[in-house]
Amino acid sequence: MFHFDNLCSLAVSRYLPHPLFRQVVCLIVIVHCLTLPAFAEVILPKVLGHNMVLQQNKPLPIWGNAQPGEKVSVSFANQSRSVITGGTGKWLVTLDPLTASEQPREFIIKGNNTITLKNVLVGEVWLASGQSNMEYTMRKNSKVVTTDSANLNSPVNELQRANNASIRIFLVTSKNLRKPDSTHSGWSTARDSALRSFSAVAYFFAKELYDKLHVPIGMISSAIPGSAIEPWLPGTPQTYGSKAIQLDESNPGKFYTTMVGPLAPYAIKGFLWYQGETNCFQNETTEYRQKLAALIWGWRKQWTDEKLPFYYVQIAPFYYSKSAGKYPLTKETLPKFWEAQALVMQLPNTGMAVITGTVKNPEDLHPGTKWEVGRRLAQWPLAKDYNINVVPSGPIFRSKKLAGNTLELSFDYVGQGLVSKDRLPLTHFVVAGADKRFVPATAFIKGDKVIVSAEGVSRPMEVRFAWDETADPNFSNKDGLPAMPFRTDGVPTASFK
Repeated sequence: MFHFDNLCSLAVSRYLPHPLFRQVVCLIVIVHCLTLPAFAEVILPKVLGHNMVLQQNKPLPIWGNAQPGEKVSVSFANQSRSVITGGTGKWLVTLDPLTASEQPREFIIKGNNTITLKNVLVGEVWLASGQSNMEYTMRKNSKVVTTDSANLNSPVNELQRANNASIRIFLVTSKNLRKPDSTHSGWSTARDSALRSFSAVAYFFAKELYDKLHVPIGMISSAIPGSAIEPWLPGTPQTYGSKAIQLDESNPGKFYTTMVGPLAPYAIKGFLWYQGETNCFQNETTEYRQKLAALIWGWRKQWTDEKLPFYYVQIAPFYYSKSAGKYPLTKETLPKFWEAQALVMQLPNTGMAVITGTVKNPEDLHPGTKWEVGRRLAQWPLAKDYNINVVPSGPIFRSKKLAGNTLELSFDYVGQGLVSKDRLPLTHFVVAGADKRFVPATAFIKGDKVIVSAEGVSRPMEVRFAWDETADPNFSNKDGLPAMPFRTDGVPTASFK
C-alpha cells in the first residue's frame, strides 16, 4: 500500500517548493495510484471458457498471461500443474491426455486471482473454416423449402428441436481472438440463439459424429463469406516462374492471423474446410491445388502435428460460365477446379466430400441441403479416424482397361456395391478415341466395374465423367454417396486410397 503523504513529500519537496504545486502534483499521484491494480490478473485466451470441450486422448496445452514471476496453477480431472511465468508474463502448462466424459466438471486456473470454468466436457474437437457455404447458418437452414418442411423431423426444423448438451459450439468472428474475454463465454451448448448463428455444415457434421460415437463433440467455426483462400494462408503466396507456390510466412493472411492462429495450441482432432467458389471465379486450377496444400501443411505446422486430419468439401455445381466477371469462364472451369481439389487428396490424412445431387438450382451458389453436406463430410473421419464400419466416399476412379470396343473402369470406395441411384442408365459419361473428340457414351455397371462405349468409337482411349458445371449424375455406391467427377485425359488422380 502506498503512503501518499510520504510519497508526495519525497517526490516534490525538493523540486516543487511552492505549496500549490505540491498539492496539484500530490493529487495527480494519488489519482494515478488509486487507478493502478494491486496485481496483474491471470488472463485466458477466448477459446478457453465455460462449456468448452477438451480433446480426448491428446496432451492438453492450457495457456494465458499473468504478472511476470507469478505462479499459475491449473487443475482439472484430478490433475494439477503449475508454472512460474517468465518476463513476458506468458505461461503454458500441459495436462495429460483424458478419456471422453459427458460429466460436466469445473476447470480451475489460479494465480493472483482464481478463474473457475464450469460445465467442461471431454470428447472430440474439430475446427471448421472456409467461406460462405461453411458460414451458412442454422438460421438460414431453417428457411430452406423442401417437400417435407412441414414435418418436424425434417432437418430443416433441426433448430427447433436441437437440445443435445453434449454438442458444444464456439463461433469465431472477425474480431481479434487475442483480445481477452473476462466472461469466458465463447462456448455454448448447440441450441437456441447460439446455434442460430452457427455453421449448419459444422453442426450437422457434429450431429453425425455424436450419433455414431456417443461422446461430446466440440465444434469451432471460423469462416468469412466471400473470402478467397489467400487470407486464410499462414503466409503470402510467392511464385517463382513455373515452380510450385511458396509461402512467405513472415506475412500471413489477415484471417489466419486473427481467426485461426490464435486458436492454437488448443488441442483438436482435425480440420474441416469448405471454400473455393471465390478462387474458381478467378479461373484457378493448379494454383488452387498448391494453395490448399500449403494451407493444410501450414495449419498442421501451427498445431505442431503434421498428421492432423483435414477434410474438405467439393464446391457445388453452379453456372460459372454465365458469370460476367473479370475472368472468362467455361462449362469446364468448374470440373477443372474439382480436379484440382481432388488432387489434394494425395496428401496424407485428407479426404473430399462430393456433394453432387444436393443442388436443386445450379443458379444458387449456396445450396440449402447443408445437412447432407455435413453428413457426407463426417463419413471421412468416421471411417479413417474412428474406425467405424462406413465407407467414407462415393466411387473414386482408379484405373481403366481397354476391352475390345469398350473401356472397363475400376473404382475405389465401391462400398456395398455400385448402383444407379434412380435405376436408369448411367448418365454423364463421355468417351473419345485417338482423335480426342468426346461423344456421349453408354455406361452400365458390371459387378464392381463400369463398362463404357460409344457408337463410332471403335477403340475408346479416354473417358470423362460428370465433366460439366451442372452435372447431376446418377452413379453412386449403395451407401448413398455419389461418384467423384473425373477425366482420364487430365492430371492422374489415382492413389487416393
